[in-house]
Amino acid sequence: MAGATTASALDLSYVLPLRWHQDQGIDELAAYLRRLGLWVEDIVVVDGSPPPLFARHADRLAGLCRHIRPDPALRFLMGKVNGVTTGVREARLDKVVIADDDVRYDRAGLARISAELEVGEIVRPQNYFRPLSWHARWDTARSLLNRVFSGDLRCPAADFPGTLGIRRGLFLELGGYDGDVIFENLELIRTVRAGGGRERAPLDLYVARRLPSTRHFLSQRVRQAYDDFALPLRMGFFLALVPLLTLAVALWGWPALAVLAIAAIAVAEIGRRRAGGARVFPISGSLLAPVWIAERALTCWLALGQRLIYGGVRYGDAVIPTAAHSRRQIARRLANAAVRDSAKARDPQRDHESADGKRRQSLSTA
Repeated sequence: MAGATTASALDLSYVLPLRWHQDQGIDELAAYLRRLGLWVEDIVVVDGSPPPLFARHADRLAGLCRHIRPDPALRFLMGKVNGVTTGVREARLDKVVIADDDVRYDRAGLARISAELEVGEIVRPQNYFRPLSWHARWDTARSLLNRVFSGDLRCPAADFPGTLGIRRGLFLELGGYDGDVIFENLELIRTVRAGGGRERAPLDLYVARRLPSTRHFLSQRVRQAYDDFALPLRMGFFLALVPLLTLAVALWGWPALAVLAIAAIAVAEIGRRRAGGARVFPISGSLLAPVWIAERALTCWLALGQRLIYGGVRYGDAVIPTAAHSRRQIARRLANAAVRDSAKARDPQRDHESADGKRRQSLSTA
């Protein structure tokens, strides 16, 4: 992005995976990238939109970023991972911010990411919605509860945001991450941790996120519930909640629900007040915690139904069976990859002869 940055630009590459089927928001995104260009040295927009939209985006974003297509060799079921992997490979700097198209950083947030990447290999900020609507307040309850317990005993209590900071060198060393999962952010976090990377999850690193449409919010309920298959303690809790609540009402009547609702509000309020969160999170997020918990308890059963009927969760035209791999599974994959790489390094001639033999066999059977 020649000439776009200033002398005080941060040593960051910013990777934005994009895949739109309409582009009403392109002017606002262009304005954001123009501001962003004053703060970071490198911006890569990896655009998997259909060709007519890609062409319009290229025209509108010209001079603001490097606007490229995802690597056609990447064929992950979760299309976003194709964009992320392409963007990180193309990034010019080692410190990389990966952000969804609805994430809106300010310079202070980016500077904090840069500082955290000095002492860690992956950084997990905290998103908050601006502006607020009824469903933004509803989904805020999820963030507040995650700030008390994320559901993963190996991860710190923090939300799973739409943006991460990462060290490009380690990402490439690990060979990226598996994109055939629905909870791709958790997959990336676990991959970095399994590969020896240090995770940073500062609860006071607040990054704004634009409001999703009501239609998009509603369409994500079961898909997000399916994420919890990657967090067995959490999924077990929510699946057990409906029968347990039914039993509680049968034994003690409706006042039991009131007591449990107050407890949920209290836990969410702890999350809201941690690390000065009350500055960005509305009190309504805590008050809606019982409603969000009830929604997740029901949608987890719907997610279980999709798993039993379809073998996974529907995502576009695909069905994705895996929420995310466990850290043990990822560590095993990385170890196997290291063994293969070591074998190739020890005997490159044998590898060449094996490949040559396969080519001859292919020609003889053609």
